[in-house]
Amino acid sequence: MKNYTHIFFDLDHTLWDYDKNVRESLSELFEIYTLEEFGILTGEHFYDAFIKVNYGLWGLYNKGEIDKINLRKERFKRIFEHLGADGLSVPIDMEEDFMNRTSSKKHLFPYSVEILAYLQKKYNLHIITNGFNESQALKMASSGLHPYFGLVITSETIGYKKPDKRIFEYAMSQLGTTADNCIMIGDSLQSDILGAQRVNMDQIFFNPENKPCVIMPDGVEVCPSYTIKCLSELKTIL
Repeated sequence: MKNYTHIFFDLDHTLWDYDKNVRESLSELFEIYTLEEFGILTGEHFYDAFIKVNYGLWGLYNKGEIDKINLRKERFKRIFEHLGADGLSVPIDMEEDFMNRTSSKKHLFPYSVEILAYLQKKYNLHIITNGFNESQALKMASSGLHPYFGLVITSETIGYKKPDKRIFEYAMSQLGTTADNCIMIGDSLQSDILGAQRVNMDQIFFNPENKPCVIMPDGVEVCPSYTIKCLSELKTIL
């Protein structure tokens, strides 16, 4: 086992329970904006459409094919259209309401606080996220994560998104360290794990859903240094 000094965490889907927080917010929006009047049958239909459309838009964003402004502009319009509703009828405040409401949610994955308290005594903890500045800052403040972390790096600030190795290189340069002293923990093989591999940094794949290793378009198989299903398992590695 290497003597790590710095641990990088992803935020969404790794510590902050994105799906649970989003589901709760969308359920509230469904009632507040009486979306059944727009032809959206249930809150579950609304949530399912959000997951499909939003993940597609984030895929475009991560490839540089859509920017932040247009992602937010298009999101609920495309969700409404996906559900057979009029995309031009989206309530004007819905996107802003969604962002503020969701980012203020506090649901974390089980053992997040306990494992961070444990790790903080032994390592320097940091965040590397592809999320937007204001929403990520609000998530960390609302859920009580801020005290555990030193450096917080967003792709929006740096201009590079995981798995671009430059976001990892920037993080290490800010800390005056090298990849041998660092390890990355995240839920995405395509961004967290592959990105860390590109700078020869060890990785821990947070994989509660038992996702298999993936083959990238260039034929590279992305398999992590370690895999865990629960954050509590980090005690067996670190």
